[in-house]
Amino acid sequence: MCKDTFFHKKKTLRFRQEIFELKCPIVMGILNVTPDSFYDGGKNISEKDIIRNVERMISEGATIIDVGAVSTRPNSIQVNADEEIQRLKPVFKILLKYFPNTWFSIDTYRLNVAKMAVEEYGFGMVNDISAGNMDNKMFLEIAQLQVPYIIMHMQGTPENMQENPIYSIITQDIILDFSKKINKLRQLGVNDILIDPGFGFGKTTEHNYQLLKELSAFNMFEIPIVVGLSRKSMIYKLIENTPDEALNGTSIVNTIALLNGADILRVHDVKQASEALKIVEFYKNC
Repeated sequence: MCKDTFFHKKKTLRFRQEIFELKCPIVMGILNVTPDSFYDGGKNISEKDIIRNVERMISEGATIIDVGAVSTRPNSIQVNADEEIQRLKPVFKILLKYFPNTWFSIDTYRLNVAKMAVEEYGFGMVNDISAGNMDNKMFLEIAQLQVPYIIMHMQGTPENMQENPIYSIITQDIILDFSKKINKLRQLGVNDILIDPGFGFGKTTEHNYQLLKELSAFNMFEIPIVVGLSRKSMIYKLIENTPDEALNGTSIVNTIALLNGADILRVHDVKQASEALKIVEFYKNC
């Protein structure tokens, strides 16, 4: 059983008319259907690969599968909406056919893609790396869709976010940004909001580890915290290896994130994240 903390976070999310209780931290598995993502680009192209990888993530403990079709690695060139939709539609049909009872999230910053995923294919969550900055009508659409909405902090865009990220005091700056966006969403009637500090998105290695150290500060919002640390450069550059070799480092930073208040781990490697989660929860409650 998970212990309560000083902060009383919102523990329920509405998924496709079902109420999901976020009693303990959970794992969100990543399904990238892109040819050019920094780690798993091109690994989920065939129907066979998609089915196998989703089955594996579910069996290893993923509660939600996050599906994306646009690479947002640093310096990536963003494809247009038509290309994003063209990549997603065949995947959506496969997921709807083989995994009708699985909870899926759509990783997109475009309202028309979010609308299609939710209304036509039954997706239950929207994960927006830009928190509405790259589509100024996204907040209004989320208010209409009434699905859980992850707002992530990003300074700049994927094309330029790592050129020269500058903050006054990084954690305070991001808290201020989230405060404004959460207030706007609530005014529109959006109830299920989650926040992601955006590790690696417009941040130096020092910024990332400062955020990780101060992650518990985001508990002040009393809403779920999502972290996406999986195999990122803040890990592999520090320990001087590659994304392919960064699994151990990922498990370490995921463990730190869980100890500091993370509620959802967004990962490529579900088995290892689930094991970290189980160990941390036992440690915290023994």
